[in-house]
Amino acid sequence: MTSSGEPLTSIEICAGAGGQAVGLHRAGFQHLALVEIDPHAAGTLELNVIKKQRWGAGAAAVCDVLQMDVTKFNPAEHLRKFNEREGGPIEKGKLHLLAGGVPCPPFSVAGKQLGRDDERDLFPTMLDLVEELEPRAVMIENVAGLVKPRDKFLDYREEIKARLRNLDYVVCGWRLLEAADYGVPQLRPRAILVAIRREFYRGFDWPGPQGKGVRVVDALEDSMKRRFVEAGRVGDFEKWRDKASEGTVAPTLVGGSKKHGGADLGPTRAKRAWAALGVNGMGVANDEHEVNLERDLGNPQAGVWPMLTVEQAAMIQGFPQKEDWEFAGRKTARYRQVGNAFPPPVAEAVGRAIKEALEREGDPLPFPSGDLEPDGLTWDQAQNLLV
Repeated sequence: MTSSGEPLTSIEICAGAGGQAVGLHRAGFQHLALVEIDPHAAGTLELNVIKKQRWGAGAAAVCDVLQMDVTKFNPAEHLRKFNEREGGPIEKGKLHLLAGGVPCPPFSVAGKQLGRDDERDLFPTMLDLVEELEPRAVMIENVAGLVKPRDKFLDYREEIKARLRNLDYVVCGWRLLEAADYGVPQLRPRAILVAIRREFYRGFDWPGPQGKGVRVVDALEDSMKRRFVEAGRVGDFEKWRDKASEGTVAPTLVGGSKKHGGADLGPTRAKRAWAALGVNGMGVANDEHEVNLERDLGNPQAGVWPMLTVEQAAMIQGFPQKEDWEFAGRKTARYRQVGNAFPPPVAEAVGRAIKEALEREGDPLPFPSGDLEPDGLTWDQAQNLLV
């Protein structure tokens, strides 16, 4: 709630399977719409938010889950629940947060890094929505490749910031946040941009690292024990735990491409890192009720490690337990949703910082003439202070 008692509202585009949405919900935002083109991911949002009401009946009553191309999204037309409740479209400046994890392939080091020349680039669509809605705050998430190396997309980042400033936003900068600093058992740096509309800007504090780091063995121990015990292989579980205890956090979990076969845990280098944690990265295990003992659990006594289930991959991303957040579709579709997600704990940390900024009292601060981040930093010093 704001100081006036009104709920903090949000619209999220490119919502995926809900990683950012879960985090922002935990931070105190009430979603008016979740827009996602992939039918499986949209099915996951519909299943959890609407059908099973995992966020409560109130959230289900106000949120539209829209399976559609975001370039066709028209808030005045598609915010059906809001329009019916309020008797008309949302007014400019009334939305508290517009958020989105716009597609990463245009900037990912795993792709061709075509940036603005990639037809999948949706930054222009996001900025058009900012102009249309005039939200009080904007949050955009993308891969580290957008900001690292720093000069690759510097001109494009400056264009994005310039347009936001022309729309009367204070650009709080780009930050490269590492998921492992927020209780996620995975190395997953993400580039985050936050901007706040001038009349609501009373300062903004980026969230620092939070809590003690979580290791893969900490995240998976209970579920891995259940899998092995149910198969009558307690000794294999103990062998797995000894191996997993030698490591710390996982490499970046990847969702893979729809064009290139089934699910696995990434390229050769990543598979070696997973093996060092006691995980076979060559595929994804069947659901526990469909377990193939030889394929899915391996033979830890001989150094053949178990594969992760989709639910265990979700734990590596920091999602809630299965009873609190399920994924729709068959195994490969569910795994890709997980692997492409934004870790909820990171989204929650940034969301709480935005909420705190919007709820500050007092007069707005003067509009800055330039970037808010310190100047004159070396690249090494600027790793987490990207502007």
